[in-house]
Amino acid sequence: MLDDRAKLLLKALVERYIADGQPVGSRTLSRASGLDLSPATIRNVMSDLEELGLIASPHTSAGRIPTARGYRLFVDTMLTAQHGPLSAPSLAQDQPQKVITNAAQLLSNLSHFVGVVMAPRRTSVFRHIEFLRLSDRRFLVIIVSPDGDVQNRVIFTEVDYTQSQLLEAANYLNTHCAGLAIEQVRERLQQEVEKLRGEIATLMQAAVTISSEALTESQDEVVISGERNLLAVSDFSSDMGQLRRAFELFEQKTQLMRLLDISSRAEGVRIYIGGESQVVPFEELSIVSAPYEVDGQIVGTLGVIGPTRMPYDRMIQIVDITSKLVSNALSHHK
Repeated sequence: MLDDRAKLLLKALVERYIADGQPVGSRTLSRASGLDLSPATIRNVMSDLEELGLIASPHTSAGRIPTARGYRLFVDTMLTAQHGPLSAPSLAQDQPQKVITNAAQLLSNLSHFVGVVMAPRRTSVFRHIEFLRLSDRRFLVIIVSPDGDVQNRVIFTEVDYTQSQLLEAANYLNTHCAGLAIEQVRERLQQEVEKLRGEIATLMQAAVTISSEALTESQDEVVISGERNLLAVSDFSSDMGQLRRAFELFEQKTQLMRLLDISSRAEGVRIYIGGESQVVPFEELSIVSAPYEVDGQIVGTLGVIGPTRMPYDRMIQIVDITSKLVSNALSHHK
């Protein structure tokens, strides 16, 4: 799509813009690229790059800035390490929750942006379950996880159940299914549904569905560190609206969870650039993420969130090293 000269100029423009945050003019670009080209030639190439949607011209300046598409091309085909190798920091092999918290802080401290870590997903398993009748066709399900975490959920059913039926259902689940993963419980209920009385089977299936949701919600936690670092980023400090939207993303967490969940299915470091898709809903934010493992199994994701104008080469190193540190710390501690 681009000849070598255009690629070199785009690379120089993106690197210059990442370095100082100012729109890049043809004269600056001529010096930064090291190419012996006339200003007219450079302007022509920039015009071509703009037509291709790789750079844009802000209204207030004669210079150009990269677009999401321009960043993507740069990240995928032109990224070269400009910083020296990162010396590997240490991460104490402590309690798993502490490892996650420390990893988020480490990502933030090294990047000077926001560190995010999705806590490891444990299999949804319950140790004990109880039903309590609240009113007609309305029941409270009390679920106790193996580590003692208690979750309560209200379920509504099409038919009413007596307290003795609720006790029968709870006894069956506690006797036959305690300690099994929710998926295994679901399979077992489907196989044994003939043996069980229809109405109690329906109740148990509803309980299993809600237990799965409750246990997943209690585990899928995102740890965020360094949000205040964005206050120091000129791209945000000049526009409080952008900053407010970014902080809303951290508060909601569900969108962040979805994003980290997508990247946990990919191998190695992934880069999501704001504005190029619905994955990152803010044009000004980019995310560099990587999955981490426990004993060879991917269980979560971590990453750095910062301005689209971030030094991607360094962020890749930081995220890659931290994912390896977390994998080691959690695998040894299991």
